[in-house]
Amino acid sequence: MRKLAISLSVAIALAAGAAQAKELKSVGISVGSLGNPYYVALAAGAEHAAKAINPSVRVTALGFERDINKQFEQIDNYIAAGVDLIVMSAADPVAVEPAVRKAQAAGIKVLAVDNSVENADVIVTTNNVSAGTIACQYIADKIKDKGNVIIQNGPQNSGVIDRVVGCKAVFAKYPDIKILSDNQDGKSSREGGMDVMLGDLTRFPKIDGVFTCCDPQAIGSDLAAKQLKRNDIVITSVDGAPDIVTALKSDTLIQASASQDPYGMAVKAVNMGYDLMNGKTVDPKKILVEPQLVTRDNVNDYKGWGGN
Repeated sequence: MRKLAISLSVAIALAAGAAQAKELKSVGISVGSLGNPYYVALAAGAEHAAKAINPSVRVTALGFERDINKQFEQIDNYIAAGVDLIVMSAADPVAVEPAVRKAQAAGIKVLAVDNSVENADVIVTTNNVSAGTIACQYIADKIKDKGNVIIQNGPQNSGVIDRVVGCKAVFAKYPDIKILSDNQDGKSSREGGMDVMLGDLTRFPKIDGVFTCCDPQAIGSDLAAKQLKRNDIVITSVDGAPDIVTALKSDTLIQASASQDPYGMAVKAVNMGYDLMNGKTVDPKKILVEPQLVTRDNVNDYKGWGGN
């Protein structure tokens, strides 16, 4: 009888705890562009996690199209709508901090995915220093530790900055590797990468390796090289996007990409945010996901972006 009473007490306590859990009613997502497959996968991961918690949750996903003022407007609208969680990839991780504080003051948990925002409640991002390191080490190995290289930069968010830091650290180890350019913005797009690459190919008669900060720029760079009939360049990148898988299996100059997991990172962030909503401790609040280098040799074993 005593055992039965204890069991009933435990069951009642558990039921009471479950009853007190806050309902996840709405989630707002703000990402770079919903025309970019990376952000589509990120938004899909966030929506999947939210609906696993509550199938009736309302999820709104918007792209700010690299316009930070538009991202501020989106955050304001999410605050006015009273969402429970905001999932964001920041246009500018420092400039966005006041908007994050405003959302938090309204009782909203802010989840930074893809880029670090230091005052966010949760940060889940790729270890971007490692991504730049492994992609540029591949170039150094391929060109046998000597030659002329380009680091094709991008929008100055924390992810891009860290990738360039990792890449430069690799090239700095080799006295015979010369960085010809490292400050041109490929705008995280195929068109931007192509424009920058065309300019670099015109300026520099000999380029042995090119690291681009993301896969769309790598694809644009490859198109530019083909247009100018420059076929002796090793191109690497970061993302592990579906298009880069095709490129690695095709006749391109693209040789490797450090993969990310936008879907899985968003799933993790939403689950952590829901824990915070319900008073649970999340430690650490910042999670770095280690990238894997996808090359022509192992691309057939690569699983791609989860959930897609």
